[in-house]
Amino acid sequence: MFLEIKALLTADEIARLNTLARGLTFVDGRLSNPDNQTKHNLQADVGDPRYVEAAQTVLNAIVRNREFNDYALPLRISPPVLARYEPGMKYGVHADVAHMRLPKGILRADLSCTVFIAEPSAYDGGELTIHMGSRAVQFKGDAGDAIVYPSTTLHEVRPVTAGERLVSVTFIESMIAEEHKRDMVYELLAVSQREGRNMQWENRVKLEAVRQNLLRIWS
Repeated sequence: MFLEIKALLTADEIARLNTLARGLTFVDGRLSNPDNQTKHNLQADVGDPRYVEAAQTVLNAIVRNREFNDYALPLRISPPVLARYEPGMKYGVHADVAHMRLPKGILRADLSCTVFIAEPSAYDGGELTIHMGSRAVQFKGDAGDAIVYPSTTLHEVRPVTAGERLVSVTFIESMIAEEHKRDMVYELLAVSQREGRNMQWENRVKLEAVRQNLLRIWS
């Protein structure tokens, strides 16, 4: 299961991130994944002082978003990194690493999140493509939109043929590591939110009790 979030970023945040991106130093994206020969992009230099503001801007938007929190049940979130794709750049089919080394320890990557910063009209190609069995699902969100998906899935960024693709990418360690359990808890919440007013109060309380008890068992 994956989650599309509309307007995760405000217009002011999008404008600020674009301004920061114009001044930031970008380095070869393979520095963070040197063994992946299919990765060809640029990412913000974490040593650039402006990197911290860019990362914090995206992180603030993520942590305040209820949709994200209900779906991901985040325990820890890696600092978001701006990534830029120019014509000819791409990121071939891959699954994200299981563990990421952060300054405060190891993060288990259960979920990946791409936040679109450039408008889709600003570049050709560059679709985030998630492979689900025999299907390939493509995403090219509006500026400010986000897509959250299991880090275990095979996915890629299709080659950019014109313009510039600017996104921010982060990884989440969830309170529930197993995808199918996390999805069940989320679906129970979705049913409660959709049907809550039509349910007898006692049944709604029981449904929420089941969800909370599953959280206790699985998290």
